[in-house]
Amino acid sequence: MEIALKIAGGTFNPIELNFIRFLIGGLALLPFAWSYLRKHSILLSRSDLLRCAATGFVIVVVSMSLYQLSIQMTDASIVAIMLSANPIFGLIIGFIFLHEKLSRTNIFALVLTLIGLLVIIDPFHLKNPIGITLGLLSSIIFGVYGVMSRVHSHKIGINALTMTCLSFLFGAGELAILMGISHTPIASVIPSHYSEFVNIPFFQGISWSTLPLILYISVLVTGAAFGLYFVAMDEVGVVQASLIFLVKPALAPVLALAVLGEAIATRTVIGIIIILLGSAITLMGAKIAYGVIGLFVRDSKLPKEQVEEEMEHDMANEPDDDSEVEDANFKSTIKNTIETQKEVHQALKESIHSNSMQKNS
Repeated sequence: MEIALKIAGGTFNPIELNFIRFLIGGLALLPFAWSYLRKHSILLSRSDLLRCAATGFVIVVVSMSLYQLSIQMTDASIVAIMLSANPIFGLIIGFIFLHEKLSRTNIFALVLTLIGLLVIIDPFHLKNPIGITLGLLSSIIFGVYGVMSRVHSHKIGINALTMTCLSFLFGAGELAILMGISHTPIASVIPSHYSEFVNIPFFQGISWSTLPLILYISVLVTGAAFGLYFVAMDEVGVVQASLIFLVKPALAPVLALAVLGEAIATRTVIGIIIILLGSAITLMGAKIAYGVIGLFVRDSKLPKEQVEEEMEHDMANEPDDDSEVEDANFKSTIKNTIETQKEVHQALKESIHSNSMQKNS
């Protein structure tokens, strides 16, 4: 994706390109979203539309605009690697705002991922601090979008594909409003060295020669890829769906070298390995994490049996406190009550039917 966006960035204004890709991407998903809404007889309320608009603003106007600017300012491969860390940022955001539990495995993977990013970015010898900063902000805000998309789609009662479609269309509309403002006298306050934010074109540069690239970026890379990612997240969970980001850090630098001629630095290779290790630990579970951690805790003051018991407890995903146990017991009680009510209801039906047969006879 980053390579195609880098190539297209030579022809299109970065904000214009962002607008086009999400407008067309959203329209490509619209038939599927419309079919889902009709099939389930879902009518969106005003609050539902506001949720979609807020989610679209975060992903299109903020995250992906910063992303496109970052790609134009620094190496596409570096930006791709930073975006691949967004599931980790999503875990942090979920922990802070949704009080979702972070396991020791996730914490260990988070630390490794952040170390890998620092190795790649090399903050003490930054060549393009603005581009890297924008890419990092884009990745963090993408994590915010991932959490918002899950929460809002569940509140509205729609699937991930429909939420993605509506977010894209609302975000493209919001970005179009800001682009329109860039043609008014208000834009005169923008400094001259930020000319890309003045008189932003809407469809300038689209021709028969650029159309295939635009359709590839909009329909496949944006519409289909984002939609399938969030569908996978709904089906198998955040961690498993993030498997795609395990491949990206390794593949992006190779493709960038082949297509754009971007050199691969030694620190980039080291950082990729560290990030891949963190992602693998997130995907494969606590066993690997504790195996690695065990190398550094041999001098622990806790008895060996207690440490092993805690490890087995975590790997079995058992409840960690009394509240979780009570919650599990409460759910079990409710389930048993419902099943008992069903049995009573069935017995009453059979009794009524039997009495009716006796009267008829």
